[in-house]
Amino acid sequence: MKTLEIRNLHVKVEDKEILKGVDLTVAENEIHALMGPNGNGKSTLLAAIMGNPKYEITEGEIIYDGKDLLAMPVNERSIAGIFLAMQYPQEIPGVTNSDFLRAAMNVRRESPVPLFTFIKAIEKTIKDLQMKEDLAHRFLNEGFSGGEKKRNEIVQMELLKPSLSMLDEIDSGLDVDAIKIVGDAISRLREETGMSIIVVSHYERFLEMIRPQFTHVLVDGRIVCSGGPELAQRIDSEGYDWIYREYNISPAAEADETAARPASIGVCAVRESVKGAEQ
Repeated sequence: MKTLEIRNLHVKVEDKEILKGVDLTVAENEIHALMGPNGNGKSTLLAAIMGNPKYEITEGEIIYDGKDLLAMPVNERSIAGIFLAMQYPQEIPGVTNSDFLRAAMNVRRESPVPLFTFIKAIEKTIKDLQMKEDLAHRFLNEGFSGGEKKRNEIVQMELLKPSLSMLDEIDSGLDVDAIKIVGDAISRLREETGMSIIVVSHYERFLEMIRPQFTHVLVDGRIVCSGGPELAQRIDSEGYDWIYREYNISPAAEADETAARPASIGVCAVRESVKGAEQ
């Protein structure tokens, strides 16, 4: 049973402490909603789990499936089954979606995925997400609208089939129809694979679609309260003021969490990875 265990996690970015002692356990096949005002550490937590080098772990540990994630580089965390649908997906000129995805799938297999199998899988996934038919041949996220970038993250998730998916405001920038398409795709994949999910969202309607069993509120770098779906519903109707009062918290000013924007992974590095996977 693959379980994520985060214990007393402290993270800083550019000498500023963002996370100040986070404890969280996510068991297999569980969905956890992570809520809180902007700039209080939600994206930081997901990026730290994934291993973004801009985030310095100063204290604490992250264990997944019994393994020390902090001792693993990003690629090994991904191969271990962890996936991050980014809030700001990167554009990678010169690398097609099909090359990127096939390379990512192949590093998770003992032998390369057969071409015909891959074509069938990507065509089905593109259809499921109601993306344009030429998606496989377009450069990764280049020229995509905000909504297309978000749906393309879910295309990647469907093909890679991670055991733990982290969704960083995947619903932002989507219209009503696209939110339903993405929500249905996430729910369908979870039913098929039993993957765990950590989802950051400000929209209770989206959370209703994927039905998280647990809700956590992150304020000023700490999880200040946890509950079930009813907690997300109350926040949707009443905001966060009641949490500040009930838990005697002074609301932190909303900050531009600049570190939430992922560092560029580098076009040349991606091209080399794709080339190596094809050989």
